Amino acid sequence: MTLDPETEQRIDEPVSAEAVRDTRLTPSEAIRGMQIKLPVRGNRKLRRVLERANGDPVLKAWWHVANVNAVVRMQINDHSWVHIQIVANIALKLLRQLTKHGVEPSLVRDYGMSDDDAEVVVVLSALMHCVGMSVHRRGHEDFSLFLSEPKMRELLDGIYDEPERTVVVSEVLQAITSHRSDGEPLALEAGILRVADALDMAKGRSRIPFERGSVSMHSLSAAAIDEVIIDDGADKPVRIEIVMNNSSGLFQVDGLLKAKLRGSGLEPYVEVIAHIDTENEKRLVPVYRLDA
Repeated sequence: MTLDPETEQRIDEPVSAEAVRDTRLTPSEAIRGMQIKLPVRGNRKLRRVLERANGDPVLKAWWHVANVNAVVRMQINDHSWVHIQIVANIALKLLRQLTKHGVEPSLVRDYGMSDDDAEVVVVLSALMHCVGMSVHRRGHEDFSLFLSEPKMRELLDGIYDEPERTVVVSEVLQAITSHRSDGEPLALEAGILRVADALDMAKGRSRIPFERGSVSMHSLSAAAIDEVIIDDGADKPVRIEIVMNNSSGLFQVDGLLKAKLRGSGLEPYVEVIAHIDTENEKRLVPVYRLDA
């Protein structure tokens, strides 16, 4: 279980394979319980964006269809609204860790906007990054771009005037396109989304293919991750600690997270360690440090 340390709010509510693939629910029933929760603190802009997102049936329907495509039709890992909530919380936590240690967001450095505005960008990026999965897995980043652009303008109406609204929308679009495997983030906020998306790996999240009997290195390693903890680093602003129950989890860390961290722009600020928390394998891999 992962808690936001400021709010003690659970951000990785487990979803069973049966629940996320239940096609007996009507669309209205499927979206009824969707409610993204974030520690907005005193960020009024972020609060208003979140309230609007939580009241938007179109956005929620995209999340539902994206997950039907992913889990029911393609039998890959969860892309439900829970994935969205986890990525949004991780992205917000990463940004706040960085700003706490004096790392300046690109929105502040390049446009003279505020840390609050950067928080809006990373959260909107998380909310929108895989809505294109509602169209198709292949090229979903591009589909996310054209679906999310008008929707973001709608969500931001009255919260930002022009030209600031276009700046926020453009930065989110850059983050969306940059989270693909060969993406090239040009802003800190875009790199944060890229890494946050890869960190949705804790137990109960990527287990669906494994639970359905698809035993591969991908499914096995996903089931091996028990917890992801984000805190202050010893030598860098951010320490990402990954707790495993089996050494196969190293595939998630070295094969997937490393690829997303490399080129993200976060390399100078993040240290990653992984360790096994069961007696049986402690001697095999006591501590693993990722060199990005």
